[in-house]
Amino acid sequence: MHKVLRSPIFALLLALMLSFGSMLPARAAVIVESDRRVSQPGYTSQYAVVQLVGAPLSTYSKTKPAPGKKINFSSSTTKSYRALLAARRNEYKQWLSANAPKAQVTGEYEISLNALTVKLNGTTLATLRASSLVQRVEYQGLYYTTGHDDPDLEIIDAAQAWAKNGSTAATAGQGVKVGIVDSGIDVTHPCFDDAGYPEVAERGDTRFTNNKVIVARVFYNKAQVQGQTAQAIDDHGTHVAGTVACNLHTPAVVDGVDIPYDPSGVAPRALLGNYNVFPGQVASARSEDILNALESAYRDGMDVINMSLGGGASGKQDLLTMAVDNLDVANVVVAVSAGNNGPGYFTLGSPGSAARALTAGASTVPHFVGAPVTVAGKGTFGAASGDFATVKEPLTAPLDAVTDTTTAGVNGLSTACSALPAGSLAGEIALISRGACTFSTKIRNAQTVGAVAVLVANNVAGDPVAMGADGTPNQPTVPAYQVGQNTGKALLDADGAATTISLVLQYFRTENVDIMAGFSSQGPSDVDFRVKPDVVAPGVNVLSSVTANDPVSGDSRNCGATGCWAFFQGTSMAAPHLAGSAAVVRDQHPTWSAAQVRSAIVNTAEQGVLKDYKTGVKTTGATNNPPYAITTATDVLVEGAGRENLDNAVSAVVAIEPVSVSFGATPSGSGTTKRAAVRLTNLSGAAQTFTLGIRDSTGRGVTYSVSPATASLGAGASTTVFVTMSAAKGAGFGPNQATLFVNSGTTEVAHAAVFTFVK
Repeated sequence: MHKVLRSPIFALLLALMLSFGSMLPARAAVIVESDRRVSQPGYTSQYAVVQLVGAPLSTYSKTKPAPGKKINFSSSTTKSYRALLAARRNEYKQWLSANAPKAQVTGEYEISLNALTVKLNGTTLATLRASSLVQRVEYQGLYYTTGHDDPDLEIIDAAQAWAKNGSTAATAGQGVKVGIVDSGIDVTHPCFDDAGYPEVAERGDTRFTNNKVIVARVFYNKAQVQGQTAQAIDDHGTHVAGTVACNLHTPAVVDGVDIPYDPSGVAPRALLGNYNVFPGQVASARSEDILNALESAYRDGMDVINMSLGGGASGKQDLLTMAVDNLDVANVVVAVSAGNNGPGYFTLGSPGSAARALTAGASTVPHFVGAPVTVAGKGTFGAASGDFATVKEPLTAPLDAVTDTTTAGVNGLSTACSALPAGSLAGEIALISRGACTFSTKIRNAQTVGAVAVLVANNVAGDPVAMGADGTPNQPTVPAYQVGQNTGKALLDADGAATTISLVLQYFRTENVDIMAGFSSQGPSDVDFRVKPDVVAPGVNVLSSVTANDPVSGDSRNCGATGCWAFFQGTSMAAPHLAGSAAVVRDQHPTWSAAQVRSAIVNTAEQGVLKDYKTGVKTTGATNNPPYAITTATDVLVEGAGRENLDNAVSAVVAIEPVSVSFGATPSGSGTTKRAAVRLTNLSGAAQTFTLGIRDSTGRGVTYSVSPATASLGAGASTTVFVTMSAAKGAGFGPNQATLFVNSGTTEVAHAAVFTFVK
């Protein structure tokens, strides 16, 4: 999803619906409480903990430390009691040897517990309890690392980053203020519960603030006349805010399905500001609404601002992009979504086109909640719902794979954009392909000829996503779901197979990670031909918080104690990953400038991990924009510097400014040489000698070099190096790129895209 500015070119979502079929979150059904770990064992019957009679050192009256102190292991009393505890453990081990010879002691404890741990090897708990030395015996529990189980945070190594520089998961982003310029934040959601947060001065409309969401303001010229407030009605802003800073390990339930991990924001302890420029059901915002929100956020002391919104770009004179650039100079990191108008070059929107914006492209998170679909002889597959009807009870019917070699569907599946033969799908579950028209159109066409349900195979790689209706009259009423591209291919020969769509949804975790989103807008920026997006972050099937107010009806949704949750997709979902990352970096490195924070995130991104949106495999370059031919492992106009890695960012040792080196448009008819200054800053706490070079050049008559090739810098010091681009007469038309790398010793510590567009 990608919020749209009011401008001559603002129909980004409409373009999505026409080119791919819209991608919207399913509206949450009534959500119920359930046992949170039913799918994972809570204990192991092969190991036990045996607590012995007698207090441990921490609670024994003569060794218990005074408040604020620690156990004094050097005192004679402690030594004496430790010897007594050791003697009792030895006595019990001797007892085990005589009475439970198969049991194997695996650990001994004296501080927090007076206990041993035992591998049972068939020994029963009753046997272990038989000794008079034993106070309690129980099986060992099994515990799961919820932080690492959060798929999108796992992708960017957030948990590893949280543990750096004296920080912890419980303090990540602490005190950093992130302004959300969007459609509001539902302060009642458990993600934003302020229990345990210090009291702060709340600003704006304090009906919608607390000690976590510390500001709530509305920016809309008719707000007073229409009675609009900062309250979150639309889901978008609350979803974005949850990705940035949802409280650590907040339980989630989606459509009655208990999510088997507890989601966290990227910066779970950050504070939030609600700058609502899309109040109520207002779908667009003017430049002044955005500018007012930005200025207010700066005055309120925000350290990072997220804008998951966009509109038509106006080149170098785009005032909103200038405002973003200036805020960065004034030391606020501004994360912006690139837009959802991809694939294809020159699809970037504003203000994501701002040179100093931290602009996000989108890639996949490998999970979703869906209905199990079982096909005889083929197995069970996950299917995502959306705005369309779902089954009210398990539905079984023959599958009909509708083929049409004249349409560009999945391996010959029909896109069903035109009328189908009368009665051809009577009583069957239709399998058709995504593409060429809206979901509403194709599902309606299948229903008209008798289909009792419709499965739409995705035409891009990865997991299925929730399908959105196009808003036209006469929406289809039969149950409809999306299945993955590979599922569509696998079912091509399953005509007539008995197929059952389950009523009970479940959580699916898949292998479809790091696939570029086909909708993700691509650079270069217009007029000045700069590299954008800067970096890619998770933006497909992102799970986060949504409001308790239904955005369509305005009625309250009964989501239970866990609050409302949904999976969204769009560069809007990628940008808050960058904003949250900026908050974590600022928390751990409060003296770094906004430019240095941006560089830490962009110039340490992982390269070579992203996969093609059509095939789901790593690509050797851009093939969707002929006659351009990128032959390096990455296309910087698609993925910028690569996919972000927060662990790398908090460990950055050098900053590069600008974060990419763009030489703009270069005429092919005459030889041209240009030089660009690049500033390096040593971010480490010690002197460093950096070596620099150029790799992965596309060639085709264009060469790049850097001088000097070494830079010796004291802690915090900066220097300027120069990158030179030389284009020969008749250089290859189109984008031409390379990578500037910075090494410390033999280790690459940073890299930046180098780019020119030959015209």
